[in-house]
Amino acid sequence: MQSSLAFGSEENVLSLMEKRRKVSLIWQAVFLLATSLAILFLVLLLFSIIDSTFGYAALAYEVEPSSLVEGRQHLSEFSRLQLEETARSRLSSGILRRVEYEKPIADRSDKDLTALLEQYVVKPSVLRTWGLWESLTNQDEIEMYLQEQDQAVLTFKNWLTFDFLFADQSANPLYAGIRTALLGSLWIILITFLFAFPIGVGSAIYLQEYAKPNRLSRLLQLNIFNLSAVPSIIYGLLGLAVFVRAMEGLTSGSVFSTTVDTTANGRTILSGGLTLGLLVLPIIIINTQEALKAVPDSLRMSSYGIGATKWQTTWGQVLPVSIDRILTGTILALSRALGETAPLVVIGASTFISVDPSGIFSKFTTLPIQIYQWSARPQGAYRNVAGAAIIALMILLMILNSSAIIIRDRLSKKKRMEA
Repeated sequence: MQSSLAFGSEENVLSLMEKRRKVSLIWQAVFLLATSLAILFLVLLLFSIIDSTFGYAALAYEVEPSSLVEGRQHLSEFSRLQLEETARSRLSSGILRRVEYEKPIADRSDKDLTALLEQYVVKPSVLRTWGLWESLTNQDEIEMYLQEQDQAVLTFKNWLTFDFLFADQSANPLYAGIRTALLGSLWIILITFLFAFPIGVGSAIYLQEYAKPNRLSRLLQLNIFNLSAVPSIIYGLLGLAVFVRAMEGLTSGSVFSTTVDTTANGRTILSGGLTLGLLVLPIIIINTQEALKAVPDSLRMSSYGIGATKWQTTWGQVLPVSIDRILTGTILALSRALGETAPLVVIGASTFISVDPSGIFSKFTTLPIQIYQWSARPQGAYRNVAGAAIIALMILLMILNSSAIIIRDRLSKKKRMEA
């Protein structure tokens, strides 16, 4: 009787259940479609990057290796004595003096001498490149191109090599590398962390543990949420006005009498790190607050019950329980900062620089800026170099994200063992 009053007849109940089942199936299909599209776009992105990183390249040599030593078609076929004699006879006097000053030819390895001869004597240039898919499917087109270019030499090129990781920028895509940009990114992330982490965690502790729930605290909280959604280029404009111009003496190092030749009016690593620090600061505050909220109030009450002060409770009980979530959120925020380009371009980061940063007052470039600069060039080979740089950036991001997961799991395991 009560069941019929609440749900109606048995037919109505069955009809209602069938309607709910259909709605559930519709939403399940929508979620499945959304997941499938996300996976498809991710696969297409990865395919595009990998396709541009590997493939055939048609090269032309300014000096044929066969003309250097009779009977030798490639530099790899040269003997040790032939490499040394060719280097001393073919390198220009200025380059030879620099090479001998850095490391005598007699002390260099065969691989090093081969690279020197290739870069300064043979001087290969890229005529055309093909992606991995084209290299596998358009063999006829590649053969026709080689027939039209009599001097072209076809080689399968892997643009992501150890030499690419440790070489500086170059006007020739064959010798371009990401060392300077990678060092700049690491410097920037270090400054960002040192600036944003203590301020962000301290602000979150005050807002969550000490601030009274009044109108002022609610206004601060609202502004923090709004700041986390501000476009990154706005932070670039703020950094340009504050750190580059208003605080030029500090960010250029002139107040410390430590300016170097590579500084440029406050457009330094310090300015870039502080700008990105402002960018991730609201994110760190919000993540830290959520981590502190997850700590049960019973833990705080127990600490107060044995006579602990607010600070003793926060430092000795709340933070140890929430530190894994805090560090995870911080590392994810730094991962976002690592991929930023717009704010750094606004404050004047260099798009082409071959000098490694030596400190916080040096000029700099970063991996995202380097990728943008290579992608914008008209030469097709630079798009292959940009693809290799994207993979390097993705690996660096994966390392940061994996570190966050490992730290979280280890701290969580430690807390379970202590409990």
